Amino acid sequence: MVYPGFWGALGRWARHPAAAEGRYTARRCGNCKVTCKLVSMPELPDITAYISALEPRIVGQPLDHVRLASAFLLRTAQPSLSSVEGNIVRELRRIGKRIAIGVDKDLWLVLHLMIAGRLHWRPPGAKLAGRQSLAAFDFPPGSLVLTEAGTKRRASLHVLKGEEALRSIDPGGIDVLSSDLSSFRVALSVENRTLKRALTDPRILSGIGNAYSDEILHAAQLSPIALTHKLAPEEWERLYAATRYTLEFWIERLRDEAKTGFPEKVTAFRKDMAVHGRCGEPCPRCGEAIQRIRYADNETNYCVRCQTGGKVLADRSLSRLLGSDWPRTLDELEALKRR
Repeated sequence: MVYPGFWGALGRWARHPAAAEGRYTARRCGNCKVTCKLVSMPELPDITAYISALEPRIVGQPLDHVRLASAFLLRTAQPSLSSVEGNIVRELRRIGKRIAIGVDKDLWLVLHLMIAGRLHWRPPGAKLAGRQSLAAFDFPPGSLVLTEAGTKRRASLHVLKGEEALRSIDPGGIDVLSSDLSSFRVALSVENRTLKRALTDPRILSGIGNAYSDEILHAAQLSPIALTHKLAPEEWERLYAATRYTLEFWIERLRDEAKTGFPEKVTAFRKDMAVHGRCGEPCPRCGEAIQRIRYADNETNYCVRCQTGGKVLADRSLSRLLGSDWPRTLDELEALKRR
């Protein structure tokens, strides 16, 4: 039996050490009162917003200098980092969740922000102050500064030459916005996976991660653990339409925001999202409290009524801890909270 005050103890237990590494942001969960939230990696709409903000600032401008504050950031030796200096920026591309900056001589700087990496636009020659600053890319109009919260250095910079080298770092997932329903279904059906895993696999779909997959599945009214080989034709149509709609909506919205200023506060937890990061808050469709499954560095947020037919999904850690007391329906969940 769950002892009194369990949910309060759960809140204290859930303050994971990763909070000190910048992988959590302060946010209070309305359901279990946890005061930390996982910070998600920038995804397709966020990367698109960065590119939209950077294009008018750096395309056509010379890259005067690249300053590194962390030797761990650079993951390639040839071509050398100095070889890109003095060259004009010709184009920007998104490669999955990476930002590729193309300069003269067919050279490319490829940035992967990972979970806690963020970009900032600063005045020319801005100092690399603080332990979070990893690099600065100096242009005549200003400096693009890369920071990474926490102690683990996961963000990366590659210097590559030529299209073939660029293709070598592309995970290979299809671009949903340029794909039809048939190719979308084929890509997700190669293996029998849960929808959550299939949507977030970069080898299947390009640029979708933890946050937007939650929003897509809520819009499609599908369970995150539904298997791809068991979806009905109408469910595939809903999933495809929801994926395109969700990405297009957030791309347009974040691009509009980027027009008024550089996107300094990129986060996957946005107040207008339907389910992601909203555990315990009401579902905008039915009003039921949003639930979550937490695993490793990620979490899945979903609506029990809209997506799983009233079934509470098992959390790997907590369901083992609670054993037979783990709630399997909304009624059991409410009864557990009242104990």
